[in-house]
Amino acid sequence: MIELVKYPVLTEKSVRLMDMNQYTFDVDLKLTKPQIKTLVEQLFQVEIIGVNTHRPPRKKRRMGYTQGKKASYKRVIISVKRGQSIQILPTEK
Repeated sequence: MIELVKYPVLTEKSVRLMDMNQYTFDVDLKLTKPQIKTLVEQLFQVEIIGVNTHRPPRKKRRMGYTQGKKASYKRVIISVKRGQSIQILPTEK
């Protein structure tokens, strides 16, 4: 189950969205929005109010004369109910 949510995305935009209770993850391509919602609710014990997904275009890569493409992925932005949060970044002690 945890391998379906690959990793959290930590970009400038995603860190800014964390202040608005929105968290960004890369997930398995085959997951649908309802499956993502139940999976994240079970993993992090939070109430999800919205799920937005997109599949960015594949990037081209060159290896010598041959040209290939990177593997495609699905990125999801999850909106969490106000007052709840998902602990992604380590807390300072």
